[in-house]
Amino acid sequence: MFMRIALTFCVAGLTALAAPAQAADVNEIIYAPELPVTQPVAAAGGWYLRGDAGYAWNKIKDPGFFQGSNANFVGFTTSELRSSYSVGVGVGYQIRRYLRTDLTFDYFSKADFRGSTTGSCGVSGACVSRDVSKVSGLSLLANAYVDFGTYGRVTPYAGAGIGGTYVSWKGLTNTSCSAGDPALCDPSVTHSGAKSWRFTYALMAGASVDVTCNLKADVGYRYRRISGGKMFGYALNGGPGYDGGMSSHEVRGGLRYSLGGCAQQEAYIEPAPIMPAVYK
Repeated sequence: MFMRIALTFCVAGLTALAAPAQAADVNEIIYAPELPVTQPVAAAGGWYLRGDAGYAWNKIKDPGFFQGSNANFVGFTTSELRSSYSVGVGVGYQIRRYLRTDLTFDYFSKADFRGSTTGSCGVSGACVSRDVSKVSGLSLLANAYVDFGTYGRVTPYAGAGIGGTYVSWKGLTNTSCSAGDPALCDPSVTHSGAKSWRFTYALMAGASVDVTCNLKADVGYRYRRISGGKMFGYALNGGPGYDGGMSSHEVRGGLRYSLGGCAQQEAYIEPAPIMPAVYK
C-alpha cells in the first residue's frame, strides 16, 4: 500500500513539471526568414535631348538652266556636288519602350558645286564654261523610330523623318574659255543665288549604346532627299537655273540625354508563409 501511494505522488509530480515545458515548446514557432525581393520597374516614357554631327556624301540631280531664252532649257555637261559636314540638335519623347519620336534641327555646311557647259562664246565658236557655286541648308524634320530591343548595352533602331529644308545657294559664277586655248576667256558672269524652302524626307538606321543610365551614344546612317528647286537667277542672256533635287548619304554620331532620370528598381518584402509549429 505504501509503495502504491509513493508511486502515485511521483507520477503526479513529474506530470506537473513536464506541463510547463511542453507549453513553452509549443510557443517556439520558427518562421522562414523574410528576404527582400526586387522587381524591376519598366522604364517610363520621357523627354530627351539630342545632339549630332555628321559627314555627308552629296549628289545633285539634273541641274540645268535656260539658255538664250526661256524656251531653251539645257543641262550642265558635267555637274558635281561635293561632300559636307552637318551638326544638329533636337528634342524627343520616348513614347514606349520600342517607340520614340523627336524633332530635329540640322545645318549642313556649304557644299561646293562644280559644273561645266559646252558651246560657243565671245572668244570662240567652241568654248567650255566653268561654273562654280556653293549650297548650304537648314533642315527641320519630325522623326519616328522603332527600337528593336536592347542586347547588353546596345539598342539597334530604324526610323524615318519628314519635313523641310531651307536651301541657300550662293551666286553661281561661270567663265567661258576657248576649247582650243583655255587661256582665252570671256569675262566671268555671276548669277545671283536662290533661296527657298523645299520638301525633305529622311531614312535612318543605327544603334545606341548605354553610356550611363540616362546617357546614350548614338551611331548611325541617314539618307536625306531634298526636292528640286531654283539654283540661280538670270544674267547676260543666261538663266535662271534649277536642280532636280539633292540627296546625301550621311554617317552620324551623337548623344541622347534623358530628362526623366534613371529607371529604378523597386524593392518589397514578400510575406513569408506561416510554418507549422515545431516541438522540441
